[in-house]
Amino acid sequence: MERVTLVTLIIAFFVAFGVIVGGSIIGGIGAFLSGEPPLHWIFIVAQRLKIWAIAAAIGGTFDTINNMERSFLSGSPDEIMRQFLWIFCALGGAQAGMEVINWLTQERSSL
Repeated sequence: MERVTLVTLIIAFFVAFGVIVGGSIIGGIGAFLSGEPPLHWIFIVAQRLKIWAIAAAIGGTFDTINNMERSFLSGSPDEIMRQFLWIFCALGGAQAGMEVINWLTQERSSL
């Protein structure tokens, strides 16, 4: 795997992780300042941010989807695999962030 690709995958993981953990903790501070239970709101905000964390990690646009389509139509499986790895790392980062928030708040989703 190329070094550039590996760096991109690591950055995607930590961007998604940071959006979940950072955004939910900042949301918890807002809940505290408004008199709401902060740990509960940290958990709620983290759940709501999950899809946005993935979108932020892959660039915030549909370029990834367009690249996959172009690669599929042109018969370039290595580019398709690179895009899947990118999305997978973003999902992993978001899930790792959710696990940290679950551990911090001791709440579990009922889904």
